[in-house]
Amino acid sequence: QVQFVESGGGLVQPGGSLRLTCAASGFTFSYYGMIWYRQAPGKERELVATISPAGGSTGYTDSVKGRFTISRDNAKNMVYLQMNSLRPEDTAVYYCNTGEYWGNNYWGQGTQVTVSS
Repeated sequence: QVQFVESGGGLVQPGGSLRLTCAASGFTFSYYGMIWYRQAPGKERELVATISPAGGSTGYTDSVKGRFTISRDNAKNMVYLQMNSLRPEDTAVYYCNTGEYWGNNYWGQGTQVTVSS
C-alpha cells in the first residue's frame, strides 16, 4: 500500500516561510528520487523540486530557486520542502511523489499553501 501524506501547509503573509513534510510508505523509499509538485487553480500541475535517492542532487524550477530547499531523511521516509520568501504566486496545493510511472496511481491529498496579506 503506497501512500504519500503531505502536511505543513497553511496561510502565510508574503515574505513568510513554511516547511512542508511528506511522509511516504509502502515502498523502498531510499531507492527512489522524490519530487514536490504544486497545482494552482486553473493551472497544470507543476514540478517544483526534485531530490535524488540519497539526497546528493537537487533541482528546482526557476521560479523557486534561491527560496525553496528540498531535503530528505531516508531513515524516516520523509521528504521536506523549506519555503522562504513566499510570494502570492506560490499559492497552490503541494504534492509529493516519486519520479516513477507507478507513482501516478498514488497521489495524496496534498497540502494547501496560501500566501496572502
